[in-house]
Amino acid sequence: MLKIDRFEYNLFGVNTYVIHDTVSMEAAVVDPGMDNPDDCEQFAQWIARQRLQVTMLINTHLHIDHALADAYVEARYGVGLTACADDAPLGRQLKEQAMMFRLRGINPQPEEISTEVKQGDTLYLGTEPLKVLQVPGHSPGSIAIYCPTAGFVITGDALFRGSIGRTDLPGGSHPQLIGSITSRLLTLPAETVVYPGHGPATTIGAEATSNPYFR
Repeated sequence: MLKIDRFEYNLFGVNTYVIHDTVSMEAAVVDPGMDNPDDCEQFAQWIARQRLQVTMLINTHLHIDHALADAYVEARYGVGLTACADDAPLGRQLKEQAMMFRLRGINPQPEEISTEVKQGDTLYLGTEPLKVLQVPGHSPGSIAIYCPTAGFVITGDALFRGSIGRTDLPGGSHPQLIGSITSRLLTLPAETVVYPGHGPATTIGAEATSNPYFR
């Protein structure tokens, strides 16, 4: 059985998620947004208290606010980065992204993807599946992580409650994002819980019927 916990970090209010299998206690860290040593240490202490074994680091996309603590998680737990290859250039440009957003006191190093994933791939925590859905448009390599057995999907910055991700950053495309969400997210079961990259949770059914971008 899969369980999910949410943490909110940095000035962008990024949702960082920890998915874990309650049998094997294997865990995946998704979009670690910790931007200071205290937050990193508190996160590590929480992982230790839960007796979790971090076996995966996943980025829904490689915009800097979602990748601020990638290097920390990699070093602390000895895991490589799992992400879509189409976002590899963004991973190599984290320093330039920090400059673009005028983030002071942050000096990120380039990130390289260790495990490349694409539409239709399946990752596992213990024997529990995590399905990869490609949802480009916010960034070229945006992905969602769908947990069919637990009935939730982590959508990154593709789909929010009542909104969608911005498409004015390099590599963004509004028509592509609308198409991605329509074909790969809104086709999930209506009761599927949506855990977005920012803000509160929602459901696929609620967004299909009330999100103004899809009326």
